[in-house]
Amino acid sequence: MAMATDIINQFTIGVEEEYMVLDPSTKELKSHQQAIVTEGQKKFKDKIKAEMHQAVVEVGTGICKNVDEAYQEILELRTHVSEVANGLGFSIGASGTHPFSLWETQLVSDQSRYQAILNELQQAARSNLIFGLHVHVGIEDRSMAIQIANTARYFLPHIYALSTNSPFWETRNTGYKSYRSKVFDKFPRTGIPDTFESIEAYEKFIKLLIKTNCIDDGKKIWWDLRVHPVFNTVEFRICDVPMTIQETITIAAFFQAICAKIYSLRRQNINFINYQRALINENKWRASRYGIEGKLIDFGKEKEVPVVDLVNELLDFVDSVADELGSRAHLNKVKDIFTNGTGADQQLRVFKETGSLIEVVKYIETSFLKV
Repeated sequence: MAMATDIINQFTIGVEEEYMVLDPSTKELKSHQQAIVTEGQKKFKDKIKAEMHQAVVEVGTGICKNVDEAYQEILELRTHVSEVANGLGFSIGASGTHPFSLWETQLVSDQSRYQAILNELQQAARSNLIFGLHVHVGIEDRSMAIQIANTARYFLPHIYALSTNSPFWETRNTGYKSYRSKVFDKFPRTGIPDTFESIEAYEKFIKLLIKTNCIDDGKKIWWDLRVHPVFNTVEFRICDVPMTIQETITIAAFFQAICAKIYSLRRQNINFINYQRALINENKWRASRYGIEGKLIDFGKEKEVPVVDLVNELLDFVDSVADELGSRAHLNKVKDIFTNGTGADQQLRVFKETGSLIEVVKYIETSFLKV
């Protein structure tokens, strides 16, 4: 069932990425004392932001009409951040964790928001030196958004496996394709969310947490997927920051297409089974451990299926909305991830060939502006 143009146009895209700031000589993480942010904002204003740790730079696109616009913005933002960093004596890379820098030696921001988080969460926050990708998909109807979020939970591990890009942590090969999620698990209100029967139930939940002093606003709910407490978006937060621009946009295109497809089916009164959080967590663990080389559980068939097969099935699932969204070319680039491996696979390959984590970081650096 085709969707009217005015309906398909609501599925706007916003992309946020977190980057490593590096010492060009040692390849260690290095505090830039927000100099890159200050300089970068002269051109891009609040699209370039500080983060809790001073060796991190965050960027965010504006509201993009489609994935082509998002691609162009991420290309421009990565290029500008890299140029500014180089001019200030730094370099930039994109990886879910730094392969060997120690969080214990990294400086944290003195901004009051981050200091409050540090005061509350203590070492869990100080050690949270990780780099993620967040994708916002516009949904004006928040009642529909919560239903889309309920259903989209099932697909989170599938896309997460494609993004895995953090196999190393503090000099160690962790054995995981994405160790970033293991680090973030120390935070409260993370991971796969439960379902909510309505947007009112979701908002009541947030109000209860605020009333009981668990949080001061809904932004401190850090689930892998949430209906954003302020914007009319479904926000996907599960992924490592990908090594390359194209990987980021392919993943963003998948999330957008999943939302549009679920919306289309719900308009036809076709509903889905909402699987238990505990079951989806089994797949999330498998995705973090094995990436695209592993198997996930197909809960409908009650059997293990290779990730590659499930992602190809997901491509077929969203095929009917791909042309209307203008995302087919970017979705098809998933085949390159299957061929070349995820960022984690590439990092591990370089380490196997060289035995050097410094060479791994060099590879991450040179991949940052790869198109």
